[in-house]
Amino acid sequence: MDSAQLIFVKQFRPIFLAIAFLALGACTVPIDQATDKSTGFLKELPEGVALIAAPYQNLQEVILKREDSCYWYRHVGPVETTMLPLRSVHGRPICTDAAAKTAFLG
Repeated sequence: MDSAQLIFVKQFRPIFLAIAFLALGACTVPIDQATDKSTGFLKELPEGVALIAAPYQNLQEVILKREDSCYWYRHVGPVETTMLPLRSVHGRPICTDAAAKTAFLG
């Protein structure tokens, strides 16, 4: 990279980070508001989360854990049923902006 590109990257890095955090914040849902009281799963998955989630996951039975602020889905396998972290098509866990802020500050 030449010096002009490095200056550009350094100058606009805070703007790119702000845009990334705002985009991630758009995926948040108040936990109590959208939870089905009988099952504990979200009534409706936020549209942003549904768009970035990998296709092989059960998007009908998803929870948002308070402990890590990440989405988890119910996986029914041949031997057991378990909760697994909801992942993007790139394999990264899908979390709310609260988790990103904690990771950024910690």
